[in-house]
Amino acid sequence: MPKRILQGVAVKDARDKTVIVRVERRVMHPVYKKFIMRSKKYAAHDENNVFKAGDVVRIEESRPISKRKRWVVLTSAATASADGEAAAAPAARKSAARGSAKPRSTKTKKAAATAAAAEG
Repeated sequence: MPKRILQGVAVKDARDKTVIVRVERRVMHPVYKKFIMRSKKYAAHDENNVFKAGDVVRIEESRPISKRKRWVVLTSAATASADGEAAAAPAARKSAARGSAKPRSTKTKKAAATAAAAEG
């Protein structure tokens, strides 16, 4: 079975070789059907004490390292996204072109009605 990989934000780096990572996920409310954010904190092993609070990191499931540590920090998500940036560039261009194709009017309905009444 493959190991799970999660992405989150390092929130605490006070311990030696350990960083606390907050992972957020979106879940739908069972009654109101609105998406809400749920988060959970994981203790992850950081061998060289590289990552600091505020860093976006990727963690991978591993064997138990201590009482609470069952995750290992892979890399910073910023470096991982830089590697995959070339693949994401065409999608970014496509969404930018789609957004600029239809300019939005800054007039409100009331101002548009007033301008139409003044013209005709």
